[in-house]
Amino acid sequence: MRTSSFSTADEVVGVRIPRTPVATAAASHARAALPIALLGHACRVFVFAMLNAQRMADACDADLLYVCAMYANFGLTQACAGSMARYEVDGADAARAHLDRHGVGLREQDEAWLAIALHMTPGIASRASPLANALAAATLTDLTAAHLETYTHKQRLGVLAAYPRGPRFADEFIAAMGRGMAHRPDTAFGTVGADVLDRVDPNYLRLNFCGQLLGSPWEE
Repeated sequence: MRTSSFSTADEVVGVRIPRTPVATAAASHARAALPIALLGHACRVFVFAMLNAQRMADACDADLLYVCAMYANFGLTQACAGSMARYEVDGADAARAHLDRHGVGLREQDEAWLAIALHMTPGIASRASPLANALAAATLTDLTAAHLETYTHKQRLGVLAAYPRGPRFADEFIAAMGRGMAHRPDTAFGTVGADVLDRVDPNYLRLNFCGQLLGSPWEE
C-alpha cells in the first residue's frame, strides 16, 4: 500500500487478498485517491467482511467485495469535490464505472452499487444482499467495534498487524468525512454524516424532518 506500515501479503488471517486485474486496479485507484486513514480502513473492511461472510456461510465474490471496499469512501476524495450527490452514491458510481471498464456484468455492477450506496445506512444493507450485509457490517466493526466479539482475538490482532488503525484513526476518519461533505451539507440529511458535520462545522445547520413536514406550504 502507500505506506510501508501496511502489509503487502497475499493473505491476512486466512483471507486471500485478490490479485486479479479488476482488484489490483481498484487497489491502485484507492492508493492514489484515498488518504492514509481511509485506505487502511478500506483494507481492514475487506478482511473483516470476508471473515463475516465465511462465518455466516454467505457466498460473496471476493473480487466484487474487494472493489466495494476500495471504492466505498471514494466519494470523500478530491475527485468528487464538485459533486452534489451523497458521497456514498459517488463511491457507488465510481465502482460501477470501474467494474464496467473491466468487463464485469451488469448484475454484479448493480449488486456492488447497492452495497456501497447502503453501507452507511443501518438496518437496510443486511436485507439487501450478502454482499451489502458483509460490507456494512465490516464497516461498522472497523468504525465502532460493532460485532467485534464475532471475530477471534487472533483475527483482530492479525487484521491490525497488517493494516494498523493508528492512534488518531477516529479523528482522521471524522475529518475526512467532514471535508468530503463540506460543500454539500444538505446531502447529510438523514444520515450519520449529519453527526459528523455537526461536530466539525460550527456553522452547520442540521435539517429537521419535523420542521420540513410542519412547515410545508401544503394548505389544509
